[in-house]
Amino acid sequence: MSALPTIVILGRPNVGKSSLFNRLAGRRLAIVDDTPGVTRDRKEALTTLAGREIRLIDTAGLEEAAPETLAGRMTASSEAALEQADVAVFVVDARGGLTPADRAFARWLRRARRPVILVANKAEGRGGAAAAMEAYELGLGDPIAVSAEHGEGLSDLIGEIASHLPEEPGDEEGEGADKPLRLAILGRPNAGKSTLLNTLLGESRMITGPEPGLTRDAVAVEWRDAVGPVRLVDTAGLRKRARIEQRLEQLSVASSIAALREAEVVVLVLDALLGLEEQDIRIARLAEREGRAVVIALNKWDAVEDRAAARQRVSDALETSLNQLKGIAVVPLSAETGRGVEKLMPAVRETLERWNRRVPTGALNRWFEGALSRHQPPLVDGRRLKLRYATMPKARPPTVVIFGTRAELLPQEYQRYLLNSFREAFDMPGVPIRLQLRGTENPYADAE
Repeated sequence: MSALPTIVILGRPNVGKSSLFNRLAGRRLAIVDDTPGVTRDRKEALTTLAGREIRLIDTAGLEEAAPETLAGRMTASSEAALEQADVAVFVVDARGGLTPADRAFARWLRRARRPVILVANKAEGRGGAAAAMEAYELGLGDPIAVSAEHGEGLSDLIGEIASHLPEEPGDEEGEGADKPLRLAILGRPNAGKSTLLNTLLGESRMITGPEPGLTRDAVAVEWRDAVGPVRLVDTAGLRKRARIEQRLEQLSVASSIAALREAEVVVLVLDALLGLEEQDIRIARLAEREGRAVVIALNKWDAVEDRAAARQRVSDALETSLNQLKGIAVVPLSAETGRGVEKLMPAVRETLERWNRRVPTGALNRWFEGALSRHQPPLVDGRRLKLRYATMPKARPPTVVIFGTRAELLPQEYQRYLLNSFREAFDMPGVPIRLQLRGTENPYADAE
């Protein structure tokens, strides 16, 4: 097996394997077309995911065919790729639904002695995420809904891949893998991102100045805070889409978004003199959609005259525009003078701990029963929804799955009630929380 961790992408033809390969590789290497079977040979790329260098393999589509045919030889090639893999990513088409071939290959993969990550591709928007739920029946665990074409859901997939990678070997002193915290610094141009990075490092690593847009690419720096290693990424300022005109700046913004998707925590740097503007809210919402934890650095605090009023304006804007990140940590500081900067990393570490937190099933269901008793699920079409139990299959971000009769019909208002109740009960302010609903089709489920 290769010294580098190897990830192989498998699935029947035309489910979007090559599009996903290109997304994970960070560049267009595989030809993508609507014609099934465009990829006939294995394609490989070396790339970095979640701070680890990996070997990524795109395969020909799996097809049930005689061994001597072209389709049969392509399938044999894919099977050989699986033998080399540390992790298999099995892709199905959420939009088109499951096919007998998907089910057959899922049975084959369940027998393989490799971790398998199930990906429901072409799951754009809310409807696509709901369609992805069908893939549960394959028996390969929770499907990860993505859209390789639009870049949606990739952070969840990257996090899942990272959790299955083999441990990195320890260093010569025998220490185990000391994985760095992946931290991205984002914000509008000239908010003080590079100055903040320089202050954290204690050296002038990044060029700074009054001209907006000096940082053109996402720049990664290895560093240690008081707790441990940090992979710190300074990014180009993110402007409104209408202002992204030049090709170079388009590439800069793409690099910043890629850095966000690989981060665990995002520090959103605000200019305290301007407060939380619409573009800042868009950046925070992007981080929340990608499931990243967020901490706000309220920079240039030394230049603010009425600090109470400035703080209140930011709090009001967060309350109205970022309710899905309720309780987000806000750290006033001055990157230029260094005042308050020492409070930033403790806030980041605390937020990371919450983002990583798993709640035991017993405690989760005690909360769930209490939440239901305080506020019963509503009537839908004249019948009360019966929610039965909850599980937490993953953290990073915290994800709660609720089972019950017609649970998928639960109104948004009640979903928000459950999310806020969960956040308060388990002390998880400022981190995105995912709520998934799984209904039952049992005709006797409502019987007395």
